[in-house]
Amino acid sequence: MNPATKLPIHGVLCASATPVLEDGTPDHATFASHCHALLQEGCDGIALLGTTGEANSFSITQRKALLDKVIASGIDPQRLLPGTSQTNVADTVTLMRHAVEAGVKAAVVLPPFYYKGVSDEGLFRFYAEAIEGVGRDDLRVVLYHIPPIAQVGLSIELVGRLLEAFPGIVVGIKDSSGKLESMRQFASTFQDFSVLAGADPFMLPLLHSGGAGCITSSSNLIGKHLRVVFDHAHRPEDGALVDAAQERINLWRDLSNAYVQLPTIKAMLARRRNHLGWTRVRPPLVELSPAELDTVWAKMAELEAQENV
Repeated sequence: MNPATKLPIHGVLCASATPVLEDGTPDHATFASHCHALLQEGCDGIALLGTTGEANSFSITQRKALLDKVIASGIDPQRLLPGTSQTNVADTVTLMRHAVEAGVKAAVVLPPFYYKGVSDEGLFRFYAEAIEGVGRDDLRVVLYHIPPIAQVGLSIELVGRLLEAFPGIVVGIKDSSGKLESMRQFASTFQDFSVLAGADPFMLPLLHSGGAGCITSSSNLIGKHLRVVFDHAHRPEDGALVDAAQERINLWRDLSNAYVQLPTIKAMLARRRNHLGWTRVRPPLVELSPAELDTVWAKMAELEAQENV
């Protein structure tokens, strides 16, 4: 049995991209179709409206509507983990409350990321006010540690303080630091706490160190390979199967980083879903150039041909 399944939040969770219409608003129908496909392809759940989902490029109203519409499409809210972060407590409470009232599995919550060099005390107050502002025992929070982008990190001491203050509510962390040692430290320090890798290559070693799984952008495309790794990571007799899946994961991950990652992921989805609208991104991001798009699609064809041999 995979010990990760005993943790509160676990498995292969997709940091889903958000398709947009020509006017820049979310494309609800295409997004719902994508979410259904992700679950069929092996993902346990969908962490919508995170970094990959361009959450901070949408209004509060748009973010709430995206969650409502995907649930209305038939997705079980217990398979959803929306990002609910804003740079202020009041708007964060609004998004968190809406998410928990919708019945989601958990809310993924960035630290306030505008001011830099802030103290653990200030970050604790932000999270405490947000959690207390929602005021519901059924709220579940996954912290989001992504210092390369937010430039505001979450320390072991801060996480410990939040766990002590809000037991059963703060249940996990997505670690997108890019440092395996950071993920392992969170996993070894806290019991019954879900540590989720923010990048695909780290899920396997993290699972062997007490981790819970992953929330990654590449799972928009390779959920089936990540599924194999998660399900077989603790079966020594399946080592060759896991190694082969991990090799595929690494190749797809490398391609997703060939250019700016988020526009590249969306370009890859345009080919995978046969829908050019996927190439659109919101400012300040820009789409891949036609030459870049051709390069990415050609490499995708190569990878797909290798898998079909």
